[in-house]
Amino acid sequence: MQLSNQPITWQLLQCIKGCGPGQDNLLNSKLNVRMGKKGDLSNFERGMVVGARRAGLSISQSAQLLGFSRKTIYRVYKEWCEKGKKSSMRQSCGRKCLVDARGQRRMGRLIQADRRATLTEITTRYNRGMQQSICEATTRTTLRRMGYNSRRPHRVPLISTTNRKKRLQFAQAHQNWTVEDWKNVAWSDESRFLLRHSDGRVRIWRKPNENMDPSCLVTTVQAGGGGVMVWGMFSWHTLRPLVPIGHRLNATAYLSIVSDHVHPFMTTMYPSSDGYFQQDNAPCHKARIISNWFLEHDNEFTVLKWPPQSPDLNPIEHLWDVVERELRALDVHPTNLHQLQDAILSIWANISKECFQHLVESMPRRIK
Repeated sequence: MQLSNQPITWQLLQCIKGCGPGQDNLLNSKLNVRMGKKGDLSNFERGMVVGARRAGLSISQSAQLLGFSRKTIYRVYKEWCEKGKKSSMRQSCGRKCLVDARGQRRMGRLIQADRRATLTEITTRYNRGMQQSICEATTRTTLRRMGYNSRRPHRVPLISTTNRKKRLQFAQAHQNWTVEDWKNVAWSDESRFLLRHSDGRVRIWRKPNENMDPSCLVTTVQAGGGGVMVWGMFSWHTLRPLVPIGHRLNATAYLSIVSDHVHPFMTTMYPSSDGYFQQDNAPCHKARIISNWFLEHDNEFTVLKWPPQSPDLNPIEHLWDVVERELRALDVHPTNLHQLQDAILSIWANISKECFQHLVESMPRRIK
């Protein structure tokens, strides 16, 4: 039966796509997108080619209608007639992967044995004893396929085995503490803020030839140009004002802080003597005169036995970070120590109640 091009096109659109009147333009636009396609055909596209040929269209008519080359029409229809091929076999195409599942397990063991090994070292160690060697590009591709990426390691304090045990014992002793229990703890610490310092998080926009432009430089001064040390304390109920420390904090100066600030706060906030005072293991905190003072007032509050090297457990560390970030965000930066101290005290006083209460509420998660 001889049909003109237009009736054949409309009949094929009706049969293959099942489109109704008014949708032929949309379908033809979708088919025309396939022009110039270099990838393998999908199962649906292969079905359209076979359907067009079986409907009586020639190779040229099918190519013009579907937007594929004549060679593609001929190949797909021939494969269907001779082999009954209905789907793409693209997964079997291309070069065989040089690193199979067994090779990936071998490479995974090399990574586990030395996390700091370079790409060259991993490739060299992998090729030892292997019949077929691989290049560094193959190693990189395999590692990415396995989910490995090169990243900078997180910096953590070096903790001895003894201190690890003490940290674990502290967590086990307080694993059943609820948020209500942690509300009875007063957290304390001291921190030092520098007037000028090199900020590793600062980034600038510059061209390759502007590396020494004055606007692209960060100036540094010896010892940070001086700094201000402050002592702070807070609990879930309130945030106490900071106490500036003139010079270095020794046992005598710390005893004055404890008697003038800690004692009245603990007796007022926890009149039932159910409060806990937290301090770290700084040398001035462990001095004999400090220990004797706490023994004399052990009937009023309890000193929390804090594990060594545990700043990650102390929520006040996050408040110091808040102050540091706010200092860097000031429109007008302090130019002397007096201005720096005023800025620190002002930022600390304006920390929201939700902020430090949220930190206390995170203690069960930290312990876990």
